[in-house]
Amino acid sequence: MKPARGARVLLVDDRQENLLALEAIMQGMPVTTVAVNSGEEALKKLLREDFAVILLDAQMPGMDGFETARHIKQREKTRHTPIIFLTAADRDSHLAMRGYSVGAVDYITKPFDPWMLRTKIGVFIDLWDRGEQLRTTASRAEDAVRRAEYAAEKLHQVAERLDAYSSQQGRPAELESIRSELIGEETPTPN
Repeated sequence: MKPARGARVLLVDDRQENLLALEAIMQGMPVTTVAVNSGEEALKKLLREDFAVILLDAQMPGMDGFETARHIKQREKTRHTPIIFLTAADRDSHLAMRGYSVGAVDYITKPFDPWMLRTKIGVFIDLWDRGEQLRTTASRAEDAVRRAEYAAEKLHQVAERLDAYSSQQGRPAELESIRSELIGEETPTPN
């Protein structure tokens, strides 16, 4: 899928047909999907890429979804990435509670309404986009502060040179007025 705003969704399921079904459900959404077949592969992807949300099969051979989620939530880089568990298991409240206890934001049993899943994913895409916008705005603000600090330092250096020059030339009142204008101070009035 072509990303409209850069959001990525990680799909984790040991069954290829489930991954294909999830990709079909998300078709037309402003996301890029990345599909992997195991918890181990998911953890490797998460080392290299950021995701808006993770759709994670709860029951997989080897490292199951619960263990995968536990590892995801232990890493500083990924601990805030939302996880939605998907499972074909019956509506077992014990499994759902286990999912929530390892950090899931939702636990959905199959079969499920595709539009409900799209809506939930859409919420996390919007949150991702807003977070990216905030990070961009913060970065620009930090750059502006650095430029302002640099300009202030340069003005201070000019003011110091004017002070030195005025002392040598004997025209302190005229140069003091210019120096004060440069650094934004009020010019002292003579008594």
